[in-house]
Amino acid sequence: MYERERIINELAQGIRPIPQGVAWFADLAEDEQRLALRELTQFCLQARATQEDAEEAIARSGIRPTHTPAVMLTRWRLHMTGLPPYDLPRAFRLLVALLAVADTRRRERYCADGCAHEWHRLAARPDVGPAAT
Repeated sequence: MYERERIINELAQGIRPIPQGVAWFADLAEDEQRLALRELTQFCLQARATQEDAEEAIARSGIRPTHTPAVMLTRWRLHMTGLPPYDLPRAFRLLVALLAVADTRRRERYCADGCAHEWHRLAARPDVGPAAT
């Protein structure tokens, strides 16, 4: 698993605190931020996020429902890489929240008795956690 994938999944699972993830995202170059958003969108789709998850994701993210990424999500426009640079951190927070909602449901419904998803075993690894970088 690549570092970016690990960090995103740690954030969505609550293993890594959101402020730490936001700081990590802010330190990325803009092209890397856009790449992270593309991957995050794919993770949301793989976790079977639905349009009905949008309201909960907006509430969890802490961004205003009137911010462009939130409006896009309510219209089920997940691909947010065309946003202006100032909206990228908002999109990141929002998509992490969406992944958290969808992946939690996925783990409860389909992975409760165990699964082969490497990202669902992060908490069991001693090298992963809030202090890990």
